[in-house]
Amino acid sequence: MPDGGGHGAGDLTVAGWTERYTRAVMDTFGPPQRVLVRGEGAYVWDADGRRYLDLLAGIAVNALGHAHPTLTAAVSAQLGTLGHVSNFFATPTQVALAERLLHLARAPEGSRVFFTSSGTEALEAAFKMTRRVQPGGRVLALEGAFHGRSMGALALTHKAAYREPFEPLPGGVEHVPFGDTAALDEAFSAAAVAERGPVSALVVEPVQGEAGVRPLPAGYLAHARRLTSEAGALLVLDEVQTGMGRTGAWFAHQHPEIGGGVQPDVVTLAKGLGGGFPVGAVIAYGERAATLLGRGQHGTTFGGNPVAAAAALATIGVIERDGVLENVETVGRLLRTEIEAAGSPLVREVRGRGLLLAVVLHRPVAAQVAAAALGAGVIVNAVAPDVVRLAPPLILTSEQAREAARFFATVRVDDPAGEDAVPTTTTQTPATSSPAESSSESSPAPSPEENA
Repeated sequence: MPDGGGHGAGDLTVAGWTERYTRAVMDTFGPPQRVLVRGEGAYVWDADGRRYLDLLAGIAVNALGHAHPTLTAAVSAQLGTLGHVSNFFATPTQVALAERLLHLARAPEGSRVFFTSSGTEALEAAFKMTRRVQPGGRVLALEGAFHGRSMGALALTHKAAYREPFEPLPGGVEHVPFGDTAALDEAFSAAAVAERGPVSALVVEPVQGEAGVRPLPAGYLAHARRLTSEAGALLVLDEVQTGMGRTGAWFAHQHPEIGGGVQPDVVTLAKGLGGGFPVGAVIAYGERAATLLGRGQHGTTFGGNPVAAAAALATIGVIERDGVLENVETVGRLLRTEIEAAGSPLVREVRGRGLLLAVVLHRPVAAQVAAAALGAGVIVNAVAPDVVRLAPPLILTSEQAREAARFFATVRVDDPAGEDAVPTTTTQTPATSSPAESSSESSPAPSPEENA
């Protein structure tokens, strides 16, 4: 393992690596909760040899888990053939991936794909597309939305703590209440257009992730589609977190109860698309959307990189070959029902779809629950004071789902409702078995944690 030659170079423990991290890496995320060195399937190991059930998967990124043999073979083979070319050239993997995405998206003739390296970059491209619709037009987003942290994506993001340090942001963005069709009607009304200008686009997540895994109400997207079509505005769906099988369909809006059969104008993708390799995409539906950005009006160095495209094609191939969408539906349902049936006095409900779930708590102790989980060998994510997010690998097994439910059945935090509540779950001891033994699905799991 490289030591970098810096302070404490000989200390390869979690504590040693953490000290080096704090001296070498910008403090934008705070100190790391653990230093992870290896993964296999739905498990990861830290530098001290402790094993964790990964119920976050890099925040919905590692769709196939860790070290999936098909994915690693595809990346290695492509890198050994052609690693990168500029956008002056095309590669077969880039073209094939664009075709596969258009097929999975059920996009009509004339649709096109623009490749990026991340979800934020995909939202930046989509935001630029909205500027091409109507001069001076407004872009609507929802309260609670998270679309990224670069300037354009940040303008669409709602949380004040993310936005205020970097204002002024790109203008013309309005946030309307989540799931409120009356508020949406007002934003598109003749009075609003006369006072504030026309609407160029509505940008929404079919399921809000950072806001606590909140699916849009049934009928909302269909209503939004009617309003945007009548106004000549774009309907942009941010499926960065929900796309590529996370909810049990290729895209969350393809569930009838969420999308109502609508066809959007633009969909943004990233996270699980490459199974852990950085890749994002913008799918533009039909000739109108596909031609909003012309030659020279947008670009990216790494978008469409052949290795990233090979990773995405391999991820899609495994999802199809191994029936992963069905596994997401089955294991997601099991995970939800097992946690609810565990009868924990902390758990109020479990909401979400597929393997994007929120455990909603009776009290604002999500951070304490996440800390207790980490101590018990389970990685989860506190996204709100009373919400813990679960976004495990899509290959999670039924037994691993039950392992997760056992943690929620036994976790306790101190009763004081203040900030001093402390987790009381027993901390896991370091693993002593060999890597092969400790990664086995049948090996004993630690009896019964993380943030974006």
